[in-house]
Amino acid sequence: MAPAGQHQALVGRDSELGELSSLLGVRPSRAWPSALPNVVLLAGDAGVGKTRLLTELRDVAFGAGWQVVAGHCVDFGDSALPYLPFSEVVSRLASDLPDVVEAVGRAHPALARLQPRRRPLPTATEGPSLDRADLFAAIHALLEAAAGAAPLLLVVEDAHWADRSTRDLVSFLISRPFAAPVGIVVSYRAEDLHRRHPLRGTVAEWSRVRGVQRLQLGPLSERAVRALVRELHPEPLAEADVADVVGRAEGNAFFVEELVGALRQSAGGGIPEDLADVLLVRLERLDEAATQVVRAMSVAGRRVTHALLSAASGLPAGTLDAALRSAVESHVLVISKDDSYSFRHALLAEAVYDDLLPGERVRLHAAYAAALCDDDGRGTAAELARHARAAMDLPTALRASVRAGEEAMAVGGPDEAARHYERALELAADRQASAEVDVSALVAATAEALVAAGLVHRAASLVERHLAAVPEDAAPAVRAQLHLHLAYTASLFDNEIDWSDHAERALALGPAEPGADRARMLAAYARVQAMHRRPQAREAALEALALAEQHHLPRTASDATTTLVGLDQRTAPQEELATALDEAARRAAETGAVQAELRALYLLGRTHQDRGDHEAARAAFQRAAERGRAGGVPWAPYAFDGRFMHAQVDYVSGAWDRALELTDVDGQAPPPVAEAMLSALRSAILVARGEPQEAAFARMRRSWDREGLIAILAGPAEMEALGRAGDVDGVLTVHDEVVRTLAPTWGPHFQARVRLAATAVAAVSAALPATSTQDRAPLAQRAAQLYAEGRQTFAFHAESGLVWGPEGRAWVARLDAEHLRLRWLLDADPPSYDALVAGWRKAEAAFVELAHVHELAVTRSRLAAVLRAAGDTAAAREVADLARAAATELGAVTVLGDLRLLGSSPQRAEPAGGVGLTPRETEILTLVAAGRSNGEIGRQLFISTKTVSVHVSNILGKLGAAGRTEAAAIGRRRGLIDA
Repeated sequence: MAPAGQHQALVGRDSELGELSSLLGVRPSRAWPSALPNVVLLAGDAGVGKTRLLTELRDVAFGAGWQVVAGHCVDFGDSALPYLPFSEVVSRLASDLPDVVEAVGRAHPALARLQPRRRPLPTATEGPSLDRADLFAAIHALLEAAAGAAPLLLVVEDAHWADRSTRDLVSFLISRPFAAPVGIVVSYRAEDLHRRHPLRGTVAEWSRVRGVQRLQLGPLSERAVRALVRELHPEPLAEADVADVVGRAEGNAFFVEELVGALRQSAGGGIPEDLADVLLVRLERLDEAATQVVRAMSVAGRRVTHALLSAASGLPAGTLDAALRSAVESHVLVISKDDSYSFRHALLAEAVYDDLLPGERVRLHAAYAAALCDDDGRGTAAELARHARAAMDLPTALRASVRAGEEAMAVGGPDEAARHYERALELAADRQASAEVDVSALVAATAEALVAAGLVHRAASLVERHLAAVPEDAAPAVRAQLHLHLAYTASLFDNEIDWSDHAERALALGPAEPGADRARMLAAYARVQAMHRRPQAREAALEALALAEQHHLPRTASDATTTLVGLDQRTAPQEELATALDEAARRAAETGAVQAELRALYLLGRTHQDRGDHEAARAAFQRAAERGRAGGVPWAPYAFDGRFMHAQVDYVSGAWDRALELTDVDGQAPPPVAEAMLSALRSAILVARGEPQEAAFARMRRSWDREGLIAILAGPAEMEALGRAGDVDGVLTVHDEVVRTLAPTWGPHFQARVRLAATAVAAVSAALPATSTQDRAPLAQRAAQLYAEGRQTFAFHAESGLVWGPEGRAWVARLDAEHLRLRWLLDADPPSYDALVAGWRKAEAAFVELAHVHELAVTRSRLAAVLRAAGDTAAAREVADLARAAATELGAVTVLGDLRLLGSSPQRAEPAGGVGLTPRETEILTLVAAGRSNGEIGRQLFISTKTVSVHVSNILGKLGAAGRTEAAAIGRRRGLIDA
């Protein structure tokens, strides 16, 4: 067991630790239930965490006043030293309890055989039976005597390597009573106990002794593995990397540590060399035939049917059966219920495969491919594709990859389909292999799969590259389809591709005859144009609908209908529009038009959201997300958007715990952009709850240029965190980076600049109390510039006829209010109290209309400060109480902290450095030390000058200072304020 204090926190084993402690009777009480020892046989695979659990048990026992001694069996092959673990135990007791060992040694001379430097020779015989009996009695007496001072826990580790003498001594001890409390734990590797292993029968005998319990330590749960990964790799990992470790480690703590270590070293997806060596040791006890079968099986992967393995291995039936029996008995393979075999650990399959020679791999893959080509139901197209590719049979691999992609899409597996299609495209680069494949059609299929998997960036890039390589004399229908795919994918995210131009080219090249092909083309064209409110969308959708009904194309009709209904989103009455969208979703579901159904549900949610009906919006978004999951496309456009907007609605309406559940991607494999979007929303909540998010912000920043919404969500949250930490330079840097990232594609006056400016101005205001006089002028100038830019953005859109919704109006009002506060704090053209209060009252009303629970609480906390400064304490208290109630419900500790500083709730005087300054007095002393006058302090803290004067007098009295300068010096010397 590891020395105390040299191991990490126990992860995922609390219940097993509790059960083990209970079975052994490890408790502070001296009461002992029986004379026989409590014995636990602790079994588990190598690396599953037996030693780690025993280390924790040792600490628990120490805490309960127990003594713990441990002995370890060691693998010496055929030269095992007899009684080795007990020699270690005697050595430890001789060090801890020399008087006890000496006394027992006088009464039992045989004990000397196990004392340090007096080990017996490693002979096969044990000498006369009397010597053996004396030795057993000596060990029993020693344990009993040691337990007389305090309960004793004996641990024997790795008993699968124990020699016969050690096993016999354990048998003796567990069956003999003790006059003092003794507990015994014997650990061993369950997987090593093959049929002929000597410990196997012994464990069965031990289990029949009264007081002996068996505890099987199973794999860690997925949740525990994730916790262990986070502990071993504190820096945030992409969910795909975490899921890879979880899947490959199979709950084995040692495997987790090795795989995470490989991630730290950027070793790629292979198995770390040390781990491979440990795994391959298991093959050494197999005979040649069994080893050959295991190697052949590794080429198939984790699992293979008996029929396929028989066909691929080429071994006679009797030889194969004997080899498989040997591998199963050695716990290398396990038998599944469906006439197949699996490796006991997936990583063992990887290690064996990696250990094959290149020629072996090609030969075995070719054998599997040939067996699968017999088409007798042995395998799938995906298996054939993998084996044919590795066997360098490129034409077969290409055909099988395309078929595997089609099969995956048919069962709702777009991720797998995309992988198969992309491999097919790689193979299609070989002209001989691609002779029978329409590459353009394959590109289109790949793009559809990538979009359904939520990987729209890769889809657009793929189509754009292929379209550039397609000759101008290619079939117009082929080029039209590619242009339309590019227009659709490019319109789904921020990029510099002219999607509109590609849409028009697609329409021009598409079929002119009023048939089914034109109906499909027009429906897709209309869908793309409708996403950006282009006027040509309606005409195209109407023609597509007419042609779809004429040619009996229900899915195309649903697509066109959804587009038409969505175009009325801003003009039709809400109830009529909601009814129409709900009906469009129902019809799309009936016809199997999944994408049209998802789009209708998403638009239905946005319709309710735009009108402030959060409950109805939440229900529609939830339906879209659930329908996407049921259809196997949870990350596809509109399905993921439904989940994201559901979380957004919960964030705004204050259902933060539910929003955190929706943004939790543990156990999932989201596309990077989708993961970053959910993480951005999640971080906004966690920042408000006071949790650090620096590492998460750094990771999300890498996705800003791929999806502007990430920057819009994460940027203000990061600015808020930096502002509260007093890093105003960091706030301004983040502001500028968001603008610099989004302006090229969104334009210099994108609407979110109003919120960014308001957040930045608020951070400047918060930083002013700690800012030196000479630094205040440039900071004030920068804040004025930010305010002007925010106002210019509002004016720009107002002049273009844009009607700002509740969210836009709320942030404009907040920007104005923050600027008024800044002018007040700077005492530069300060507003009157009435103007200041009116500005914040307007912001409050705007966020009430928006129903944004958190931002309303923030606004009210600042309004309360303004009201208190204006002398309206009753109104200040009323507003602060509303803010506090909301913040408490949300768990928004940052708002609660602002309210405590305001003094809006009873505040206990906390001693500061043993002097007895309250938090408010400490804050005022800091400003006094910065050279602020009472008037300046009052403005910055939104309290009256008279109140500041009273506080300063109290501070001077408590510190025994004659004046402000001396008070500042005392405060620095005593550590009350920063030097």
